[in-house]
Amino acid sequence: MLNIALPKGRLGEKVYAMFAKAGFECPALMENSRKLIFDNEEAGVRYFWVKPSDVAIYVERGAADIGVAGKDILLEYRPDVYELLDLNVGKCRMAVAAPAGFQDDMNRTLRVATKFSRIARDYYTSVGRDIDIIHLNGSIEIAPILGLSDVIVDIVETGTTLRENNLSVIEEIVPISARLIANKSGFKFRTEQIERLTEGLRKEVQEA
Repeated sequence: MLNIALPKGRLGEKVYAMFAKAGFECPALMENSRKLIFDNEEAGVRYFWVKPSDVAIYVERGAADIGVAGKDILLEYRPDVYELLDLNVGKCRMAVAAPAGFQDDMNRTLRVATKFSRIARDYYTSVGRDIDIIHLNGSIEIAPILGLSDVIVDIVETGTTLRENNLSVIEEIVPISARLIANKSGFKFRTEQIERLTEGLRKEVQEA
């Protein structure tokens, strides 16, 4: 059985539909139940739902052979996994946002509030800007309003939350989407099965 970790929520359901169309269906997965693990022996797959930010951990540690994780997670935590395919769903962008009228004063350290400290640090290092990272876990948009930070680095999908808080994107760092990832040792032992699934998903991506 191929163990597959899917992110809970709308993205996971969208991704599962792609797996099913590629020939790796498991009807029990979409039943309304509290179960977390679902098998389809005929298709040779076992699915389980996990928190989106945990998918890469399950795959890296070998509890799952493959999984689906956002590029933001892969860039921030750098799990030791193979990235096999961009599924082209869950698309958004990692960006720098600031209050209206923001002017960067290059004579002082820029204060950056974010959940994505590594991505923010890597980006500002690449442009040679000295920053002070303020790591927050929620409601990042409040930070510049209350004077805690000058700018924020966060995922932007529609930009509605930014606009409602009088913020706007001033720099785009990287596009984000869902990626198919694989455990490195699991890939060696199940290369044929994983490659067959990857090719099936690739066709789904191309036809979308």
